Amino acid sequence: MKIAVIGTTGFVGSSITTELTNRNHRVTGISRSNKTSDKQNLTHVNVDILNVNELSNALKGNDVVVSAFNAGWTNPNLYNEFIAGSKAIQEAVKLAGVKRYLVIGGAGSLYVAEGIQAVDTPSFPKEFYAGASAARDYLKLLRNEQDLDWVFFSPALEMHQGITTGRTGNYRLGKDVPVFDENKRSVLSVEDLAVVIADEVENPKHHKERFTAAY
Repeated sequence: MKIAVIGTTGFVGSSITTELTNRNHRVTGISRSNKTSDKQNLTHVNVDILNVNELSNALKGNDVVVSAFNAGWTNPNLYNEFIAGSKAIQEAVKLAGVKRYLVIGGAGSLYVAEGIQAVDTPSFPKEFYAGASAARDYLKLLRNEQDLDWVFFSPALEMHQGITTGRTGNYRLGKDVPVFDENKRSVLSVEDLAVVIADEVENPKHHKERFTAAY
């Protein structure tokens, strides 16, 4: 398959790119940084995602677009730039004529109790609030999208650089509530997040909905 990965040099995007190229898919890696690759099935493209026409040209001919876009956790204008960037990507995907669109969102919009999302709980880290709120609000916008076969992925509540499980290939799926293990933890490594996304690319199980995964 031909797959475009937006945010290919980031923490999540780089793992997804590695998993997809290791499965012998042809990947166009899109980011704001100039980068080259010695992999024959990986081409890096430097594109400003806010330039919808330029981005759509880079996306044309792909079977799937995976967006791991992140406006930067320390960005003081994170909320607004995440929403603006996500909307631009969505429009570019449609202009490019690509129907399948996978978005890597946040875990903050998962429901941890009846009517209560993780981002609204007192224990939610304040430093991640702007990004999590932006991802939640973009999911609301995405639910109105009728033309694309979109899917929004919320990682496990604990999915960060401190999770050192590596790639196990194991995970369990869920929808709008976190997947918990026997210790009441929702955990997933970034390598296994990439496995989840690659599996969904190859064998679509979700359409116009959000899903999640954890061990």
